[in-house]
Amino acid sequence: MSPDRIRLVVVDDHALFRKGLISLLADMAEFDVVAEADNGQEGLAQVQQYHPDVVLLDINMPVLDGIETVKALRRSGEDVPILMLTISQNDQDLVAAIKAGADGYLLKNAEPEDLRKAILHVAQGEGVLSPEITGAVLKALAKSMPEGANMQLSERELEVLNCMADGMKTQDIASTLFVSENTVKTHIRHIFEKLEVSR
Repeated sequence: MSPDRIRLVVVDDHALFRKGLISLLADMAEFDVVAEADNGQEGLAQVQQYHPDVVLLDINMPVLDGIETVKALRRSGEDVPILMLTISQNDQDLVAAIKAGADGYLLKNAEPEDLRKAILHVAQGEGVLSPEITGAVLKALAKSMPEGANMQLSERELEVLNCMADGMKTQDIASTLFVSENTVKTHIRHIFEKLEVSR
């Protein structure tokens, strides 16, 4: 095992998907899967034993589901980045996962290269959302915001938020607002911090 590889724990109750995912990750030079689990409770134990760099976590699982697992990890003081990898596009799942402390949310139909990039981003402390669901997440968050919470956002942040809710990608937002992509990413991070959806 190379010391500079990102160490992963994979938690998913579907054995066929889990084994396929581990095989896929094994072919990527950046990663080492150090443990796997088929439910949240077992996953929690594996994370506490192996202290990985990133956890890949499904939502719908027996014994302890993904969202409760995220909460349990955060309560236990584990600061490991968590990437939800799920088929669920349910608004409530999306918002609950982010509020619980997940760092990213990717759909299982993602391309392998998108998965690779998402893991690398999460490992570096960046948030990741599937492009298909970004708009849904933000709309759901807007609905769940306390009255007047949007007043915390600057005019530019509100512009970025509206662009994201329309499903625009970072590059498109940058072009529309005549700013750099890094500036857009900074605004997005501030939006999430102000709306208290990042840990």
